[in-house]
Amino acid sequence: MEQNLLVIRYGEIALKGANRNFFESRLMRNIKSGLKNIEGSVVTKEHGRMFVKYLPENHTEVTEAIKKVFGIVSYSPAEVVANDMEAIAEVAINQMKDIVAKRGPVSFKVETRRPNKGFKPQSPEISRIIGGDILKSCDGVAVNVRNPDVTVQIEIREKTYVYTDVIKCQGGMPYKTAGRAMLLLSGGIDSPVAAFMMARRGLEIEAVHFHSYPFTSERAQEKVYELARKLAVYTGRVRIHSVNLLDIQKQIGKKCPSEEMTILSRRFMMAIATKIAEDRDCKALVTGESLGQVASQTIEGINVTTDATHLPVFRPLISMDKVDIMDIAKKIDTYETSILPFEDCCTVFLPDRVVTKPKVDIIRASEALLDKEKLINDAIESMEIIIVKGEESYEM
Repeated sequence: MEQNLLVIRYGEIALKGANRNFFESRLMRNIKSGLKNIEGSVVTKEHGRMFVKYLPENHTEVTEAIKKVFGIVSYSPAEVVANDMEAIAEVAINQMKDIVAKRGPVSFKVETRRPNKGFKPQSPEISRIIGGDILKSCDGVAVNVRNPDVTVQIEIREKTYVYTDVIKCQGGMPYKTAGRAMLLLSGGIDSPVAAFMMARRGLEIEAVHFHSYPFTSERAQEKVYELARKLAVYTGRVRIHSVNLLDIQKQIGKKCPSEEMTILSRRFMMAIATKIAEDRDCKALVTGESLGQVASQTIEGINVTTDATHLPVFRPLISMDKVDIMDIAKKIDTYETSILPFEDCCTVFLPDRVVTKPKVDIIRASEALLDKEKLINDAIESMEIIIVKGEESYEM
């Protein structure tokens, strides 16, 4: 059975010393999971590389899946030959002839990696010999070792891999190698981007979503589930804890200064997220906050919301401009869903005037007017849990 092959590269994992096997094993499991529904796909590894064999008719499906796996720096479609100089030269010459036929005259150079030190000659000599063979056998090629149009890559291992294309992927670290964290997921642009960025660093993501049903609609909730489905393309699945904040907001409205509604609501969200995180063995919170973007995201506001949790809070967007955040949202396909005009719990009770430089002691005093623990426990007891996996979702 004829099979195509991809050479898979991963970067930071190579620096992990004694823990390298852990990261490589997780990456391999993640690749296999991404390819599990594609018939005929096989994943193997050698030192410093992984390889994916697949049926030629599945090329597009396989490469699209590979591009979504965190930890992969790049891949190359390659041909495999025996460790024989004539065989290597024949493949390299044919690849260059195909390129010239498609693109016209090109410059080139040959680069050789030789992890198999038992193979002779050494790398510079191999590059020189194969380069000479290409030059003699292909019309329309010229050597340019500094700025070539094409680099012919030769990797000599138990067998030899020959390729010319290097396609960039997500990079980062394999998903689920950095522990688990609880994301505060809204229906806006920022929090899905924050989730993507932390997942790309290997953090497993669960989510808590706050709503104020019936003041917020079921369509607003479905919008959040759709955002989670788009994240699940990269993470495999997302567990969402859906919490109704309405009773808490009503109590804040009755007993606390109206301008503190937003910051007090944020503190309750952090406290509830913390409690759910601890139950789910999550070691941190993740938010989509960006400094100065809205009234609650001043230094003082961020300090007051951080005061509501004892867990570390990861804010990967804190220094980013909105335009940069939107660019990432478009790249990961969450932008068009995020801008759908449905209300959320942060806006339905938005007062005319909000405090932008809150002080911790003053906000704590306002919070003391409420039965905080009961409100938090009641909200958690009535929460719903939804598992989102690709195009599917189901309740628990």
